Amino acid sequence: MGFRQRLLLVHLMAVVMIVTCAAATGWWLLSQSVLGQLDAALLALGETEAGLLMENAPEAIHIHEPSPGTAPPSLVRLDRLVQIIDVHGNILGRSNNLGVAVLPVSMSLLKSMEQGQSVFETLPHASEEPLRMVSIPVRVGDRKFAVQVAGSLDDANHTLQSAALLFGGLALALLLALAAAGAVLTGRLFGTVERIAAQARRISDANLGERLAHPGSDDEIGHLVATLNSMLERLERAFRLQRDFTANAAHEIRSPLSRLRTEIELALRRPRAGEDYVATLQSCLEEVTGLTSMVEELLLLARLDAGQETRKADSIRLDQLAGECVAKWQGAAQARGVALVLHAAQPVQARVGPRAAMLVLNNLLDNAIKFSPAQSAVEVTVSEDADGAILTVADHGPGIAGDDVGHLFERFYRGRASQLEQTSGAGLGLAIVRAVLEGHGASIRFGNRSDGSGARFTLYFPKPTGP
Repeated sequence: MGFRQRLLLVHLMAVVMIVTCAAATGWWLLSQSVLGQLDAALLALGETEAGLLMENAPEAIHIHEPSPGTAPPSLVRLDRLVQIIDVHGNILGRSNNLGVAVLPVSMSLLKSMEQGQSVFETLPHASEEPLRMVSIPVRVGDRKFAVQVAGSLDDANHTLQSAALLFGGLALALLLALAAAGAVLTGRLFGTVERIAAQARRISDANLGERLAHPGSDDEIGHLVATLNSMLERLERAFRLQRDFTANAAHEIRSPLSRLRTEIELALRRPRAGEDYVATLQSCLEEVTGLTSMVEELLLLARLDAGQETRKADSIRLDQLAGECVAKWQGAAQARGVALVLHAAQPVQARVGPRAAMLVLNNLLDNAIKFSPAQSAVEVTVSEDADGAILTVADHGPGIAGDDVGHLFERFYRGRASQLEQTSGAGLGLAIVRAVLEGHGASIRFGNRSDGSGARFTLYFPKPTGP
């Protein structure tokens, strides 16, 4: 049985239960109303007989029958059977319409009469028709009596039977109507779902730009279509990034390989002096070094994407780590005529892996030195606030162009400054920086210096937890 059939079955079961409960409740309320009306009529007649009995002497007990006359007899009065008994159950009087029959007297009724309680009873087999009887205790002087008034339940039962047929018919009609409405609504629902599924099956990696048609309703189906369209948008972006990544990686690797091949072919074309071979080998070594660096960066990004890179966060002295990095890059900075300046007035603790922090700071310092003009300075500042540790790297280079802001952390993206100055690198450094920081719960912000003389990158590290 499919999901659609199971849903229809559950719907029908729920409808049957609801309709059955409603019909049963309606019939019960009607039966209580009919029985209540009969009880009220019997009680009124019994109280009237009891009042008349209390006005007469105990020796003159009799039933007050309607006097014969020309007026037609009261059908309501003739339908009621009246009997008067004492505390022992002896019959002291009864109405003429009882004939030779008597109304039953049980021991429990006598006990209730002794306690002065009125008792209602249903007598299904006391006569040809089922009876409903009320027994009202009466005290006349020192003697106790009970007035019993009974009425036929035949009319009430016929009314309830007719009501049962009516409720049954209404319940059946309501059941059929609700079942038909449920089937129509379920058919429409699954029709919409099937159309959405058919549209989704037509979408592949070749046409990820297509979207599912929104039904235009703000319900669960509309929310489902919106969610699927959002997922398709993310998939399209991921596929596009993957295609761009593959194309850029192939281009970046092919270019140095082409230069390597050209260098080797030129060296092998004719015999050369030893100095020429050394120069060729040095050029090839530079190309191989660049290729090795790029492949290592690609492998690191792949491990970060797959969650395979170790991301153990320790409590480290960020000021000490910044000092080590600055000391490591002093030689490269001096070769370009750039000064490296560290501002770390006090010890600063940060929660981050030392290897990750070193990798991030190395990439930022490498970029800052490459883009800084001679006789300028790269400033590294370590501080902290209430939220955690802060590390800032600022240079006096060309800054970040407006066109580069939205693409700065994309893989293989090289900004305008890189293209104009033809600096080395594959455009993976900042992508690695952001991936590493996000993996350790840190973040990065960037912008130009307030005076517009260079770029500024600010890293935010969480505070260490525990002692």
